[in-house]
Amino acid sequence: MSSMTKKPWLLFALLLIMSFYRACFSIVGDTLSPGHSLLESDTILSQGSKFELGFFKPGTSSKIYLGIWYKGFHEEIVWVANRENPLSHPSSSRLELSENGNLLLFEGSSEIPVWPTNLTFPQLNITEAVLGDDGNFVLRGRSNTSTIFWESFDHPTDTLLPGAKFRVINKVTGKPQQLISWKNSKDPAPGVFSERLNPNGSQQFLLEWNKSQIYWSSEVYNGTSLRSVSESTLIFDVSFVSSKNESERYFNYSLRNPSTLARYRIDQTGQIRILLWLPVASVWNTFWSTPTNISDVYALCGAFGVVQYPDNSSNPCECLEGFKPFSMEDNRLNDWSGGCVRKSPLQCENNTRANVKKDWFMKISNMRLPVYSKEYNLALNASRCELACMENCSCTAYAYNRSGCMIWEGALLNLQQLPYGGKIGQDIYLRLAAAEYPSTQAESGKKWKVWVAVLVPATGLILCLSICFSCKGRLKRKDQTGEIPSSYNLLLFDFDAEIHAINDEMNTNNNMKKREKDAELPLYSYESVLAATNNFSTVNKLGEGGFGPVYKAKLLRGQEIAVKILSKRSGQGIEEFRNETILIAKLQHRNLVRLLGCCIEQDEKILIYEYMPNTSLDFYLFDPTKKKMLGWETRIRIIEGIPQGLLYLHQYSRLRIIHRDLKPSNILLDSEMNPKISDFGMARIVGGNETQANTNRIVGTYCYMSPEYAMDGLYSIKSDVFSFGVLVLEIVSGRKNTSFYNNESLSHLRYAWELWRDD
Repeated sequence: MSSMTKKPWLLFALLLIMSFYRACFSIVGDTLSPGHSLLESDTILSQGSKFELGFFKPGTSSKIYLGIWYKGFHEEIVWVANRENPLSHPSSSRLELSENGNLLLFEGSSEIPVWPTNLTFPQLNITEAVLGDDGNFVLRGRSNTSTIFWESFDHPTDTLLPGAKFRVINKVTGKPQQLISWKNSKDPAPGVFSERLNPNGSQQFLLEWNKSQIYWSSEVYNGTSLRSVSESTLIFDVSFVSSKNESERYFNYSLRNPSTLARYRIDQTGQIRILLWLPVASVWNTFWSTPTNISDVYALCGAFGVVQYPDNSSNPCECLEGFKPFSMEDNRLNDWSGGCVRKSPLQCENNTRANVKKDWFMKISNMRLPVYSKEYNLALNASRCELACMENCSCTAYAYNRSGCMIWEGALLNLQQLPYGGKIGQDIYLRLAAAEYPSTQAESGKKWKVWVAVLVPATGLILCLSICFSCKGRLKRKDQTGEIPSSYNLLLFDFDAEIHAINDEMNTNNNMKKREKDAELPLYSYESVLAATNNFSTVNKLGEGGFGPVYKAKLLRGQEIAVKILSKRSGQGIEEFRNETILIAKLQHRNLVRLLGCCIEQDEKILIYEYMPNTSLDFYLFDPTKKKMLGWETRIRIIEGIPQGLLYLHQYSRLRIIHRDLKPSNILLDSEMNPKISDFGMARIVGGNETQANTNRIVGTYCYMSPEYAMDGLYSIKSDVFSFGVLVLEIVSGRKNTSFYNNESLSHLRYAWELWRDD
C-alpha cells in the first residue's frame, strides 16, 4: 500500500487545493494575467471596490454578456463588450488573456472568439488586463504599466463615465465616436438613438435617430460652462479639450466629490440623462435630462406609432388605428423601434381577390404632421388630393390645408397627437383597408334601404309641418317688432353708426328698445363673411393664434374689421359658443377690443372684431427695429391702459371676468397706439361675489401664469395681475420673459428680484 493511501487526509487536502485552483488561477484582485481565464461565475473587482467586471444576464433574458457595473448595482451596466454577439451557454463562457496579449471572449469549444481586442504585439506575455476605479478596463504593459495598448473608454456603449474622453473622432477606428442607446431595458444591442460631437469644430453635442436624422443639438460650449450637460457647477466640472494641431478634440467631465456615483447615458427613449446615486434615499435619481419633452425625440414611436399627450408617461406610444405593434414582446419592454404594422393589407396590395373592397381614409385631427411629404401641390383641391393618394398604392396618408396638398409614401414617422387647447395641429387622412372600416358605419350601410323606406315619408311630413310653424312664427315676430330676424349682410353693415349709437345717451322708449336689441349679438351670413375677406385670402391673413386664424375684412363703406375663425377643435358646441359671445359682447370699455358680431353657419364659428391697425404689442416690443417706435410716453400709456381694462373686467362690468391669457400678443394697439385687451377665448366668468375658481384644464401661456394656477389650477383676479406684472417687465425691458433661459437668472422675475436685492 502506497504512502498516499496510508494518509487519506493528504489526498483530501490535495483534492481541496485543486478544487480551488481554477478560481485562484483565474482571478487575482483587479488583474487578469496572461494565460488566465475569467469564467461565468467569476468577477474582477477594481482596487477600490468601486467597479466590477463579469458576466451578466439583463433582466429575465437568457442571453449572456460581458460587462462592467458599479459594485453593488448589478443593474447599472456602464459598458458591454459583446453587445452585438450575446452568449448562450454560461458554463462554457470565458474571457481569456491570451499569450499574444489579446483579450478574447469564447463560448464552448470553438476556437473563434465571440469578441476580441484584435491587437498585434511583437512579443508574447507582455500585457495584463486591469479594471480601474474609474471603470476603465485596460490592457497595459506588464513591465511598464503606464503603456496602454487598449482601453474600454475608447469603445463606449451607452454610457460616459467621469474622466472618460468623449472624442470627436475615435482614435482607434478613425470614425466619429458615439454613445449608442440600448435597444430596450433588457437588450444591450445597439438601439436607434445615438450621440456624437459636432465634427465641424463648434464644440456641440448632437443627438441622432438611426445615425441619420439630427433631432437635438446643444448650445456651443463657451469655455466656462455647458448648461446642456450640467446645470450645477457644484457637482460637475466640464471641459472641451483641443490639441494645438486639432489632431484630437474631446469632451470630458469630472465630479467635485470623487465618492459620488454618477453616469452620463443615452437611454432607449432617445434622451440624455445624468444619473446620480442618492445614498439617503437609496435610489438612482435623474439629475438632468434632455430633450426635456420626450415628444421632441425624433421617431420615438417608430413607423405608424404616435406619441400621445401627456408626453411624459412611462409608455408614451400607441399605434395608429388599424395598426398593431411590430412585436408584442418589444412593446411590453417599451421598445418601439420596430414601430407598428397593418392589421389588414390594403386593397391595392391584395393580388388574390379582384373584387376586394376598396381602401378608405380615416381622418385624424390635431396631429403633428409626419416629415418628408412626397408632394406639396398648391393646385390640387381636397378631392383631387384624396384621389392622387388613392391612385398611388405607395401613398399611406394625405393632408390638405390652405397651403395645398401633401401626400406621404411608405412609413409615417414622428407623429404626435397634440393636446387640444395647446399647440395647433392639423388633420391628416390615413389610408386603411376596408376591413378596418368601423362596424357601426358598415352596418348602417347594409341597412340603408330600410332607413330610406322609413325616413322619406316621415321627412316629408316633418318638412311640411316645419314650414307651417316657421311661417306662423315669422309672421308673429314681424307683428311684434316690425321686421323679420335673419343673418345680416356683413358687407352692408355700418359699424361706425353702431358704435355711436351705443355711446350716445338715449332716454326714449324707442331708444331703450334699440339698446335691448343691441344686447343680442348680431349674426352675419357666411357668404357675406366670405366675400368681405376675399374667400379668406392669404393676403388678408393677419396672423394665427391658439384658437384659429385672423383675417382683415373690408366692407362696402370702406370700414376695416377683423374676422377670427375658431378652430373646430375648440370643443364648444354652438349654443355654448353663442352664449359666451353674447356675454362678452356686453363688455364695453375703451381698453377692451370690441366684439361686433359672429357667424354660425356651415359648421363654422366666426367672430367679428373691430380692426386694430397697429396689430399687437409683441409686433413692436420684441423687434430690434420696430421697438424704437415705442417711446417711453407710449410705453407708459400702454402700461396705464391695460390695468384700466383689467379693473373693468374684475370689478366694474356686469360680469366678473378673469382673462387667464394676458400677454403681449393679446394686447392690440389702435391707430393712436392705445392698448386694448383682446382674445377672450380662455376667459372665464365667475359669480358677482366670487374672486377665484378652480379648473382641471390649465390653459394659457406658462411663462405668464401665476404659480398657483400653473401647478394647482387655481385661478383668480390675482392671476391676471401676476400676468400683468410679467407684461410690465417685458414692456420696460423690451425683452421676452423666455429670453433669460440661457442666463443664470432664468426669468424676468428672478432677474428683477436680483436687481432689487442688490439695490
